[in-house]
Amino acid sequence: MTGKSEPLAGIRLLEIDAIGPVPLAAMLLADMGAEIVRIARPPSAGAGDWDDVGGDVLHRSRAVVYLDLKKDADREQLLDLVERADGLIEGYRPGVMERLGVGPDVCLARNPRFIFGRMTGWGQSGPLALRAGHDINYLSITGALHAMGERHGPPPVPLNLVGDYGGGAMFLIFGMLSALLAAQRTGQGQVVDACITDGVASLMSLFYAWQPKGLWVDAPESNLLDGAAPFYRCYECADGRHVAVGCLEPKFFAQMVEGLGLSDRQYDQNDRNGWPAMQSDFAAAFLTKARDEWAALFAASDACVTPVLSMEEAPHHAHNEARGTFIRRNGIVQSAPAPRLSLNAGVIGEPSPISIAELIADWS
Repeated sequence: MTGKSEPLAGIRLLEIDAIGPVPLAAMLLADMGAEIVRIARPPSAGAGDWDDVGGDVLHRSRAVVYLDLKKDADREQLLDLVERADGLIEGYRPGVMERLGVGPDVCLARNPRFIFGRMTGWGQSGPLALRAGHDINYLSITGALHAMGERHGPPPVPLNLVGDYGGGAMFLIFGMLSALLAAQRTGQGQVVDACITDGVASLMSLFYAWQPKGLWVDAPESNLLDGAAPFYRCYECADGRHVAVGCLEPKFFAQMVEGLGLSDRQYDQNDRNGWPAMQSDFAAAFLTKARDEWAALFAASDACVTPVLSMEEAPHHAHNEARGTFIRRNGIVQSAPAPRLSLNAGVIGEPSPISIAELIADWS
């Protein structure tokens, strides 16, 4: 359980065991001090714990209670916890919690201030609501996936950062905290319908704003931020590794060009007709030194040139080490709590089982 000084101390939430956005959302809320109990199916009931999908990290800082919600007694124990909690987050398809007898109406009848957080890919309504899907599918109907990758060829298969975690977990957290604040003010609970496609569409707001103004072409590798600009992309170096270049502003662009030894070329940064030749020049220049040589050369400048690090390398980068961005617990490298608050430090605890009797007594 968490301490008393963290920013979300005093907030009690139930997490119905899931994969995807739900455990990350719970982890981040717990890092900020929310007291969260994960409700997992007993191992003998089927799927058991989700430790094979990141539980060593994603399940940190909260206790686990094993309940089989298909059993009347276990379901009633969950509802006893609902009476004592501020909210719940779950990631089943629409209607599953209702069929188990612990849907929003039942929970709000037991606790009118309760916040019922629902996390799905397609949302609680719409023609795809009951269909299966994964991150790549959710991205595909928002315009986000089409905007990624090279002009000729299929879109890349992205990590699940934009969909599951950006459009999913972060919007679930935002919705839960908004509803919790409203409940404190009004005494009224509600349902949070967090939908990945909705969240990703919101994340795409800038590009949807640019498109009707002619500032964004609806084709991949055609725009300022999608790899078309030679000053906003990655380049291979002499050792086969890569650097990331992001010198959008003219003064930063000038520093990058100078560092490459190309100041005599007199580039017009915003002349798109000159971008192919510019990219060719930059690519040839970066191939003359190893990645870490370029990183050292640009380290003290504002040229916005940085090494592309592997997961093995990233925790050892000087900036990450100085900030303590990564920590090691139980032999596993993982992120430290974020964001950082000036008056409170995040807290990390061990995942731990607790009996339902102990928990009800603690929450009474």
